[in-house]
Amino acid sequence: MPAGTLYRGREGMWSWVAHRVTGVLIFFFLFVHVLDTALVRVSPEAYDDVVSTYKTPLVALLEYGLVAAILFHALNGLRVIAVDFWSKGPRYQKQMLWTVVGIWIVLMVGALYPVLGHAVREVFGS
Repeated sequence: MPAGTLYRGREGMWSWVAHRVTGVLIFFFLFVHVLDTALVRVSPEAYDDVVSTYKTPLVALLEYGLVAAILFHALNGLRVIAVDFWSKGPRYQKQMLWTVVGIWIVLMVGALYPVLGHAVREVFGS
């Protein structure tokens, strides 16, 4: 790594990148959600067609990704608040990040069945 560069490639940088990426993904979901909800005013039949596509296993997998993005963004946001407003926050930011990742993994494992259960039953049968 060249001397004087800002790039470090450590946990802090990757959490910064992941926070921005998940924020953008959540924004685009909300944008699409507003558009498809507004479609009901234009054409209820078209709205019904769009909503019927949401019941596919692929969309269930995308929903699981949405849950992952929202959970990470929220948990990492709490970590960022702690780093900014707790006097010892910067000293413990790496430990807090790994705590966030651990909690995120536990919650994502817990979300597997509620989010993907229907898709698995549809693909493999009851």
